[in-house]
Amino acid sequence: MRLFRTLFATRSSFAPRRFSTFSPTRMIIQPVPCFSDNYAYLLLDEKTQKAAIVDPAEPEPVLKTLKDRFPEYTLAAILTTHHHGDHAGGNNKVLQQHDVPCYGGSKQVQGVTNIVDSGSEPIHLGSLEIKPLSTGGHTLDHICYYVADDAHEQKAVFTGDCIFSSGCGRFFEGTPSNMWNAISTIKALPEATRVYFGHEYTRSNLKFAVKIEPDNKALQEKVAWAEKEQCTTPSTIKNEKETNPFFRADEPSVRERVMPHNPKASAVEVLATIRQMKDGTYKQ
Repeated sequence: MRLFRTLFATRSSFAPRRFSTFSPTRMIIQPVPCFSDNYAYLLLDEKTQKAAIVDPAEPEPVLKTLKDRFPEYTLAAILTTHHHGDHAGGNNKVLQQHDVPCYGGSKQVQGVTNIVDSGSEPIHLGSLEIKPLSTGGHTLDHICYYVADDAHEQKAVFTGDCIFSSGCGRFFEGTPSNMWNAISTIKALPEATRVYFGHEYTRSNLKFAVKIEPDNKALQEKVAWAEKEQCTTPSTIKNEKETNPFFRADEPSVRERVMPHNPKASAVEVLATIRQMKDGTYKQ
């Protein structure tokens, strides 16, 4: 299993990795591939050597990575984005070995000890502050986790199945309005925020996105980049604003392509239509 480590001082947007002396690294994020296309993540605070696991659906490779690659770190929390088994299904196995709080959006989340939403107090992982964001749509209990270091120089958001690179999750429990509210919450984050998503769907998402906006230069660049990468996490808020058709449902250029006969269509209506087109259920 190949692992891809993200050091905040050495990676920018979806561009090739490059070195920077902008700031010392306080936050380390380690993607851990699970199942066929899932990502779990290790979130590490370098100052205090505390660790959290995001969505450890397949706990064995996640715990092995923590033990083998970061033996000096102590597991302090589980962060769960939603109750689906391919995200929450390993929580109990982790809790059998580690007595730590397990955060999630509802009692449906396996092993949850702390139910959180946008009104909850921030979670602290050493010097890192983690803000739960209610982002119901894919599931009604979906939570994204926005993380910043104590200097607010390094920022990340774990989006589970709410937002993917150039895509979004299906509306299994929520409505298009719910999902647009969730997307709007994520869009409001600082543009430099790195976006860590729950599945490696990027290439298929881009294949669909270029059908919506074939003349989008930022999208064309991302397609060329993604073809060369095994691991496309993270993206950034800025890049999603430029290349994600679901993010761009309020853009006139997208509305004109998706609903050309309804120039007054709302962002929610456009979003619903894009989702139907992606799912193959759209009927004109």
